[in-house]
Amino acid sequence: MRGFAVQRQLVVPESWPPTLVVVVDTEEEFDWTAPFDPASTTVANIACQPLAQRIFDAHGVVPTYVVDYPVAATPEAAAVLRGIAEAGRCEIGAHLHPWVTPPWDSQLPGGPVDARHSYPGNLPPALERAKLAALTQAIEAGFGRRPVVYKAGRYGVGPATAGILDALGYRVDVSVVPHTDFSADGGPDFIALPDGPFRFAPGLIELPLSVHFVGALAGAGRLVYPWLTSRSVRRLRLPGIAARLGLLERLRLTPEGHRLDDMQRQTRAALARGARLFMLTYHSSSLLPGATGYVRDAAGRDRFLATLDAYCGDFLGTLGGRASTVTAVAAELEHAP
Repeated sequence: MRGFAVQRQLVVPESWPPTLVVVVDTEEEFDWTAPFDPASTTVANIACQPLAQRIFDAHGVVPTYVVDYPVAATPEAAAVLRGIAEAGRCEIGAHLHPWVTPPWDSQLPGGPVDARHSYPGNLPPALERAKLAALTQAIEAGFGRRPVVYKAGRYGVGPATAGILDALGYRVDVSVVPHTDFSADGGPDFIALPDGPFRFAPGLIELPLSVHFVGALAGAGRLVYPWLTSRSVRRLRLPGIAARLGLLERLRLTPEGHRLDDMQRQTRAALARGARLFMLTYHSSSLLPGATGYVRDAAGRDRFLATLDAYCGDFLGTLGGRASTVTAVAAELEHAP
């Protein structure tokens, strides 16, 4: 994509066991179907995070909570995660939601909180930098440490993002969603980017989310899937047909909208094609029943947590994998042959 290009692909050593990192988009509750509202800043879900953290602790997993401004600026919310971080049980990164992060600029084309400018990479560069600087300072104040891991809200990296990250001291980005195009409402198109780690600027490493193809045509997924989902073909519902027939399916490694079986199938298919690094992701608000469509009630949350537990057990046990952190993996890749 323009302004966020591959400088050099990084080779994950074949000697690595399957390696799992966990990144949690740690943010306020808001209605994902409604217009972006700068007043939606409640963070009740943060009190629920220890429920998943206990599972991670039991498996020796150290997640990275990428926190946004309402979380960092709310003392009670920051205290929940700060205690976990100070015990060495998690890392803290940054997650920029422009519509709830100062400073404000009402003169933006289309207004400050329209769909296009909800992607931080679409902001004027000076405003993108000012917002990320404000978030960085809030995290440093709330957690006592400066973040080096960044995930753009809505995965919205843009032409100026790399330079801004470098200037503010970030070293790892985890915003890229492989095999995915968000350009329909102004977001980034990641179709041309790899699904493995790469350097996108001096001193900056990208660890993409785990998105892989499953099915008989998985090896040709990079070529076939964009055609299946093109505007001219989409009305024929071919992606669903291809998935049901076991031909081709695109899966993201998350318990949000995916069953345990989906996650296991994805991991095994990717391992068979040589993948070694996996990133499990979800939103913190999914642990508050009713806050997202993924977890509607307490029973749904129990199933969500059980899926996390079973997946970690399968990955680290049955598959002989290991757990690592975003920063540790980036450091290893930095020094890999």
